[in-house]
Amino acid sequence: MQQELIASKPNYTSQIVIIGILFFIFGFVTWLNSTLIPYLQIACQLETSQAVLVTFAFYISYAVMAFPSSWVLKRTGFKKGMMWGLICMAIGALIFIPAAESRTYGLFLTGLFVIGTGLALLQTASNPYITILGPIESAAKRISVMGICNKGAGALAPLVMGAFLLKDSEALIEKLKTLDPAQKAVELDALASRVIVPYIIIAAVLIALAVFIYFSSLPEVKAEGEDVVNSKTNSDGQTIFSFPYLWIGFVALFLYVGVEVMAGDIIQVYGKAIGISLDIAKHFTTYTMIGMLIGYLIGIVTIPKYMSQTTALKGSAILGVIFTLLAIFTSGYTSVLFIALLGLANALVWPALWPLTIHGLGRFTKAGSALLIIGIAGGAVLPKIWASLGERVGFQQAFWILIPCYLFIFYFAAYGHKVGVKSKEPVTI
Repeated sequence: MQQELIASKPNYTSQIVIIGILFFIFGFVTWLNSTLIPYLQIACQLETSQAVLVTFAFYISYAVMAFPSSWVLKRTGFKKGMMWGLICMAIGALIFIPAAESRTYGLFLTGLFVIGTGLALLQTASNPYITILGPIESAAKRISVMGICNKGAGALAPLVMGAFLLKDSEALIEKLKTLDPAQKAVELDALASRVIVPYIIIAAVLIALAVFIYFSSLPEVKAEGEDVVNSKTNSDGQTIFSFPYLWIGFVALFLYVGVEVMAGDIIQVYGKAIGISLDIAKHFTTYTMIGMLIGYLIGIVTIPKYMSQTTALKGSAILGVIFTLLAIFTSGYTSVLFIALLGLANALVWPALWPLTIHGLGRFTKAGSALLIIGIAGGAVLPKIWASLGERVGFQQAFWILIPCYLFIFYFAAYGHKVGVKSKEPVTI
């Protein structure tokens, strides 16, 4: 697919660096959820099924805001859309201040939803931007570079925030058991207040980055055919429903984000559930992120020189099935290790799945991208199912829900991405 960049003498390096900064920022904010889940479980005295509403509130915002984000982008363009997304995220971060002062779980969830709303706009702009900023055959490589920025931040987030929010958490849990209600409330209020300063800093950084984006030299990019408005294309009868592979890819991405969140955010909860101290478990997300970083490096080196995006996607799905089964049939730290290794299996799914899904959409690229952003809501649904199921059959056995997810991703890689492709040439990306 020939790509068109609306700019004279484009400087790909500077554009990639700027978008990479964005991916780092929303990676850091996104993977804070892994620390917020056990933190809010203690501070607000929650059951596991209640605590995972952190991921639900955060990721469901993508389903609510993706198409409105597409509408915004049509009027603002990618650059201003990114700026407004950052400002919205800053507002969400500031909501954490009254939430902490009142120790109100619903207000924390509201802040997370607003942050997710800003991220929906930011991702609806940045993912297609980096995809069409060059040849489609190497899109997975560019997205892998973005993934390193994203998951590098994800590896740092639980280490940095865990040091603030979960310091001496096991000792605090034991202390709370000995206190009367009044003393307990004082301790929990003090714990809740720990979140205020970090989120003020996060808000300030987001606003500063929004100003930077506004004054940056980022050009607008458009996929071939996106602006075609002649009588032929207006009367060809095509709609977003004319691309079956887009909808199959949407389901695959929905399931993928669910399994990614399971491996990244839920791993701490799982470790604690099987008896591992939270002082240790709070670092588990970092191990998952390291696995993803290794996977991204493999993608940068091998795609498309040594393997295609479809091959990478099939291999990722197979590894996901293998590591899930090993996590179910082992125990203790070994089981946690295989959940962390899902990070390696998951790394190339998003970079490969995204270009395979929006390839050939032309003027429907923004709408297709918005649909895929809705798929991020899988991160809201699957953890909630896992937690509810886990409270009935055991949290380890609940990981069986990951198997059909990876099998569907394999189907998309092998066959689904070719369904309804309106091209005489085979898809080879």
